[in-house]
Amino acid sequence: MAFPFNALSILDRAQSRTGSSEAEALQHVIARAQRAERLGYRRFWVAEHHGVPGIAGSVPAVLAAAVASATTSIRIGTGGIMLPNHPPLVVAEQAATLNALTGGRFDLGIGRSLGFTAAVRSALRADREAADRFDQDLADLLAFLGGTAPITARPADGGRTPVFVLATGHGVEVAARAGLGVVLGGPALARDPDEVLGRYRQSFRPSRWWAAPHVTVSLNVAVAGTTAAARELLLPEARALAVSRTTGSFPPLDAATVPLTERQEGLVRESLAAAAYGTSDEVEQQLAALHARTAADELMVSGGAHDLEAQAVSDALLAALARPRPAAVGIGG
Repeated sequence: MAFPFNALSILDRAQSRTGSSEAEALQHVIARAQRAERLGYRRFWVAEHHGVPGIAGSVPAVLAAAVASATTSIRIGTGGIMLPNHPPLVVAEQAATLNALTGGRFDLGIGRSLGFTAAVRSALRADREAADRFDQDLADLLAFLGGTAPITARPADGGRTPVFVLATGHGVEVAARAGLGVVLGGPALARDPDEVLGRYRQSFRPSRWWAAPHVTVSLNVAVAGTTAAARELLLPEARALAVSRTTGSFPPLDAATVPLTERQEGLVRESLAAAAYGTSDEVEQQLAALHARTAADELMVSGGAHDLEAQAVSDALLAALARPRPAAVGIGG
């Protein structure tokens, strides 16, 4: 069975782990990116989280620059920069600078999420209405990058940086109108991807960034010698996510089994049900089914593991399933 996606990529959220420092968590991100490059992954993206004890990655533009300096060929990107937290011009300048410094290896993934807590939103000076300005902020960002605004982001990019939208239902429509790539994961992927992606493909307008629709699906994936071992690899993050959804605090990843409430146990089961995990053969079948549902161009592996050695094995086993495919249509393909 051939790998069904055109490309295989990684999104690393720079999660911290019990027993190690946050500085070490950032170094682990760079080491994983170097390994992903050797394994043939297409992209390596980093994310934006503020004031979260279990996540060390707060400034994706800075972390992406560090990853870029430690690699030579893999595409580097943000998954994503949360536009409500930043002036569009600043984001455009960061993207243009990173793309110039990396020789055109940079991808700009944009999201519309607000801060994790009220205290974080206050610290960022981002009120709840900031997300409602996403459409206009994105239009301004593209104008700064493309050179059609009253001022142009420097260094001048000319629309060469591929732009993606991390999509909810509304985000898919915004991406289609602007002619941008779309990344679908989480609840939007679990609910009804056929309907959401159908709207995106039908409404897509070609742009200087993408000549045709480009769909990336993102989910947690773990591959191991046994199904049980792969499930164990996903459990620390699933537990941390369950705790965050019920207490508002996302803890560092911990291999220890901690007591959970009945609701939290249910959330762990939901997380595992939304992931792909098992042996190489099992994951290959699960990914084939996912591609049949979405016809996506690209698979982006998300999720973090407490066991770094097992995560490295999983990344290698997944890469072994992939087969070379023609580049997707668009600047960032």
